[in-house]
Amino acid sequence: MNTGVVIDRRYMDHDMGASHVESPDRIDVLARMLEDDPPVPFRAIPPRPATEEELAWVHEKGYIDLIRSTAGRTVPMDGDTTAGPRTWPTALLAAGGLLEAVDRIMDGSVRNALALVRPPGHHAEASRAMGFCFFNNAAIAAEHLVRRHGAKRVLVVDWDLHHGNGTEHAFYERRDVMYFSTHQAPLYPGTGAARFFGHGEGHGYNLNVPLLAGKGDADFLHVFERVLAPVAAQFEPDFILSSAGFDIAAGDPLGGMNVTPAGFGRMTASLMAMAERTASGRLALVLEGGYDLAALREGVRAVLRALANGDSPSRSEAAGGGSPLSPSPSLRVELEEPLRTFRRKWELPQA
Repeated sequence: MNTGVVIDRRYMDHDMGASHVESPDRIDVLARMLEDDPPVPFRAIPPRPATEEELAWVHEKGYIDLIRSTAGRTVPMDGDTTAGPRTWPTALLAAGGLLEAVDRIMDGSVRNALALVRPPGHHAEASRAMGFCFFNNAAIAAEHLVRRHGAKRVLVVDWDLHHGNGTEHAFYERRDVMYFSTHQAPLYPGTGAARFFGHGEGHGYNLNVPLLAGKGDADFLHVFERVLAPVAAQFEPDFILSSAGFDIAAGDPLGGMNVTPAGFGRMTASLMAMAERTASGRLALVLEGGYDLAALREGVRAVLRALANGDSPSRSEAAGGGSPLSPSPSLRVELEEPLRTFRRKWELPQA
């Protein structure tokens, strides 16, 4: 069992209200799938709470104290993000769950892992909860790799529907952690333009690919294989982390993208190939968005199959047979600004 999975029903304890789209049902549907019909054998990785020292690598002490003070209460943090009575311990467990996954990869217990945690994290800023997020799980894990495991270069790939503003800001002036994001634009939180390419030591290490709605499997695969993969080969990461948002799935209530389960599998396989090239296969994905429960379940199922089997549907199989997938006509135009920006630092083929 080379693939590890973090999941725990305690992740259901965080609750922002009966009508909130980021609901405990997201974990329930995944836990049921893994209990009743697991797609592949996997090694269960028990989560632990992150320590305050680990949180403080990314978040300000006053902010950590603020989230701690919400324990046992209901406290609105912004227009769509509310801390409930059990948010504090659940958010600690979410960050710590991903850290455990990273540690099990680094000690060789598993080759790769998927952390199915909530609340999500990539919008969380150093001193602000927003976008359903409280602590930035992926950013904390990247710091953990650098500080505790001596990683020289970490690649964070964010395929969520929304731009991960918190992760971008955490590493915007650093070159040891590269942030690469595909996201629908214009959309919340309004960040993620291609021109934001990093600053100072980090110039060239923050890469944004904003996309218009309607993109499907072929579009995301094209970006991964023709843009991300060449950059990753030059960056040579020691470890790849992915903020895996399933809100780019067809039918998601917050999104306008059209990725199928086969597409999620192929994107995962693409990341696995990048990890094999320079990181000895070390790859960990962490759950971010995804609010259509059926699409979330089937997307996670496809990701696990790819992680465990080292393969995924071919481009023609993902298209349902017949001719190979071709990206949408608009993608070439949408990639013009990102590619022009990225070529200031990285060698890229014509995409």
